[in-house]
Amino acid sequence: MKFDEITLSVFPTRSEMGLVAAQEAAEYVLNLLKQKETIRCVFAAAPSQSDFLNCFFSDERIDFRRMEAFHMDEYIGIPSDDPRSFRSFLKKYFDRVNMKAVYYIDGMAPDPIKECERYGDLLMKKKIDIVFMGIGENGHIAFNDPGVADFNDSKVMKPVELDLVCRNQQVRDGCFSTLDEVPKMALTLTIPTLLSADKLFCFVPTEAKARALAETILGEISEKCPATILRRKPGVMMYIDEPCFSVLKERLNGKGK
Repeated sequence: MKFDEITLSVFPTRSEMGLVAAQEAAEYVLNLLKQKETIRCVFAAAPSQSDFLNCFFSDERIDFRRMEAFHMDEYIGIPSDDPRSFRSFLKKYFDRVNMKAVYYIDGMAPDPIKECERYGDLLMKKKIDIVFMGIGENGHIAFNDPGVADFNDSKVMKPVELDLVCRNQQVRDGCFSTLDEVPKMALTLTIPTLLSADKLFCFVPTEAKARALAETILGEISEKCPATILRRKPGVMMYIDEPCFSVLKERLNGKGK
C-alpha cells in the first residue's frame, strides 16, 4: 500500500516481516555497492529491529567490508559495556561481520554537547546512504519524542529528555526491569539528520505499535507524532506485521477512530 511517500508492506508475522525486509534491504545495498565503493548506514537499536537485523547480518551476499555503521541514539549515563546500552545491542550484530568501520556514541561522555558535536561531525563528513529505523509507541523516531521533536532542527544531534511513554516502552520491551532504571536523558540524531539519508527502511512490528502506526499513516503531519514526517520523505519503505496493522486496518475500513 502507498500512503503519500511511504510504501507499506504487511506480513502475517514479525519473523516474515524481518526476512522479507532484510532481503529487500540487501538488494538495495547490493545495487548501491555497484555504484559506490563504500556505503554509510545508520541503525536503530531496539527489540523491534531484531528480526530484520538477524536476517540482514546473516546475508553472505553483502560485502560488509565496504560498509560504515553508525547508530542513531544512546542513553546518557549507561556505560558502553552495559548490555542495556544501544552500543551493546548493536555490537553483537556488527561483530558477526567484518565492517569497514563502526562508530559508537559515548553515553558516558563528560560533556554531552561536545559528544553530539563529535559524533555529528563524524556522521556528516559524507552523505548518509541508508537509515534503518523503527517507530516508538509515542510515534518517536530515534529519541525525538513529542515535545522535543523538531522537523526543522538546526542540530545534527542533541541531548533530549525522554518522555514517560518512551521510558515505559523500554520496560515493556524488556530492556529494563523497572521504570526507575530507565535513564531520563539520551543523545539522539535529529529528524532532519535522519531524513537527510538517501533511503529509509522502517520496521514496526507488534500490536504495541498499532496506534502509533495508524497515526503515522493517517494523522496530521505534526511533531505531536514525529513519525508522520516520514510521509514527506520520498521512497520510505515500511514493514509491519498483522498485529501492528490492526488499528490502521480498522480505520481504513471505517470502523475505528
